[in-house]
Amino acid sequence: MKAGRQNMILKVIDENNVETQDELAAKLKKEGFEVTQATISRDIKELKLIKVQSGSGSYKYTSSGVEQTGKLDVFRRVFRDTVISVEEAAALVVVHTMPGSAGAAAEAIDELKMAEIAGCLAGDNTIFVAPKQADKMTKVADALRTMIR
Repeated sequence: MKAGRQNMILKVIDENNVETQDELAAKLKKEGFEVTQATISRDIKELKLIKVQSGSGSYKYTSSGVEQTGKLDVFRRVFRDTVISVEEAAALVVVHTMPGSAGAAAEAIDELKMAEIAGCLAGDNTIFVAPKQADKMTKVADALRTMIR
């Protein structure tokens, strides 16, 4: 059932510009799948779906293509394409992205597996990156800046 639902999600987002989880749930219901928002959210995470800007300027879900290409390469490209700025603030590195892109950009940071990073927290368009040590903040910020060049 889960595999069938997730395959249908991939088909739906491939054939439609799906902007929200509610819209995805409605399309799945039309296909005979009764789902909750929590289920949709888990499926999006498991399928590694990301939001990209469509030709009309809105955002839509799409497959990250992780399995087809190198996982790190995909996330680096997403990071480069969505990050607006990287700045140091107090003991954190603050990354600003295009609206709706922080989650995908944060995944790119996580995939770097930098020993200097304790973790990151993403909102809609902002990511807080916590270095393990305050004296490593500049090194982390510089590494992230390099990724957007």
